[in-house]
Amino acid sequence: MKERLTQLNAVLQGLSLEESLAFVNENLEGEKVFSTSFGIEDQVLTHFLYPLKNDFSFFTLDTGRMFNETYEVFQKTQTKYKGLEIKTYLPNQQDIQEYIDSDGINGFYDSIESRKKCCFVRKVIPLRKALQGASVWVTGLRAEQSQNRESMAFLEWDEDNQLIKFNPLLHYSLEQLETLVNQHTIPLNSLYKKGYLSIGCAPCTRALAEGEDFRAGRWWWENGKKECGLHIHIANNN
Repeated sequence: MKERLTQLNAVLQGLSLEESLAFVNENLEGEKVFSTSFGIEDQVLTHFLYPLKNDFSFFTLDTGRMFNETYEVFQKTQTKYKGLEIKTYLPNQQDIQEYIDSDGINGFYDSIESRKKCCFVRKVIPLRKALQGASVWVTGLRAEQSQNRESMAFLEWDEDNQLIKFNPLLHYSLEQLETLVNQHTIPLNSLYKKGYLSIGCAPCTRALAEGEDFRAGRWWWENGKKECGLHIHIANNN
């Protein structure tokens, strides 16, 4: 696996976004899925994956605590891209009830442990369900989003989910994404222009102040790495 991914990554280095998506589609077998949270990265990927919608399955995780603006851009996306099915995965109601009973409705503010427990129930468990049977998982991760993402490769082996993770926007800048959005009239979450560059659950996301780090608006009351558990493990190509 390591040798195979190394070879494929070498080819991907010189390809455009459209070319890289087509290349992975042609050279990797099995079910390919794309997860969208309707942020700028995922909206750009949705636009370029749309012509390949018969080869890639689209899905999103609805935690039950999303901004209304996120639902609005979800609707606008399906209106623009006719015939695009985006399957929605919800958390298990019993898991939510048990979390609220033990930690409270907003217990995630009390400790990092409680916040991670909430993320696990609302995001990680539904993600595992969404990825069942998949061989390739397309993500909108970019190197400049956080320090722990700088060492990523285009294609990585995800040990936890036992599949290949594909990060086609790895070396794209925010400015490049904005250019693509404008060129192709891609629907964008209205919160983006209000300083919400990374948009998650409403209680856990705020707008960024000038000069703040890209992830500073997520779980702003915490110190340390700002991850929810979906992408925290370092990939290993063995």
